[in-house]
Amino acid sequence: MRMILAFLLVIITALPVAAQDRRPSHCIAIADAAPGLEYIQKASWQAPLPEHTVRLHYIDHASFLIRTPGGLNAVTDFTGFIGPTTLIPDVVTMNHAHSTHWTPFPDPAIPHVLRGWGERFGAGIDHHLDLGEMLVRNVSTDIRSRWGEGGEPRGNSIFVFEVAGLCVGHLGHLHHMPNDEQFAALGRIDVLMVPVDGGYTMSLPDMIAVVQRLRSSVVLPMHWFSGGSLQAFLAGMAGEFDIVEVGGPSIDLSLRDLPGRPMIMVLQPTWLGD
Repeated sequence: MRMILAFLLVIITALPVAAQDRRPSHCIAIADAAPGLEYIQKASWQAPLPEHTVRLHYIDHASFLIRTPGGLNAVTDFTGFIGPTTLIPDVVTMNHAHSTHWTPFPDPAIPHVLRGWGERFGAGIDHHLDLGEMLVRNVSTDIRSRWGEGGEPRGNSIFVFEVAGLCVGHLGHLHHMPNDEQFAALGRIDVLMVPVDGGYTMSLPDMIAVVQRLRSSVVLPMHWFSGGSLQAFLAGMAGEFDIVEVGGPSIDLSLRDLPGRPMIMVLQPTWLGD
């Protein structure tokens, strides 16, 4: 009996240590009753994070840092530069509609580089990367050409980050209203990063219609080139969404209490620095 117990003990101790557990999200379980979001404003991107909390830092243009309590770091629409920092992200996502959303030469030290398009024109790509605390997946959409004719089917990706029980969606360089199948694949998006340039991606009325369809609890405007397009977007959403000027680049979100109404939180882009 002692020999059996000793043998079992050796097996158990030899098992690998599990990665940080990810709090289950409800991205696809739309019908489930879900708790909500509690936010803490003006968080430093380097400060420690409480358990079951995610940090979102608006870096620039369409790039956000998504950081977990266990220290995982993801950067959206990665261009190769995130500021004067030595940080090497664990995962970066990219879209190639324009050069300001990707780089052909990502740092080889980055463990996971997720391109939003396939190796062959129009083939698209499917990602399902489970990093323990964070799961990253994508939904492919189409890209139109610069001149509006033709384009690339499945050349853009909406990336979804399931972390701390939240579903964080980044629309990338979205050029069209997603179809019903694409909306279903996205599921319930708690936090939505949405381009509000008013033309390079979609017209503001069309982009507003996308946001209204998704009806996320928290919306983070991005990809605005002037205060004019941002203010026009806010004016178009003011009747249905509360608007909060954060006054900084970062917020911390946790799955606790949903706001009574959907909320737009305006972050000010700031490069990362050590």
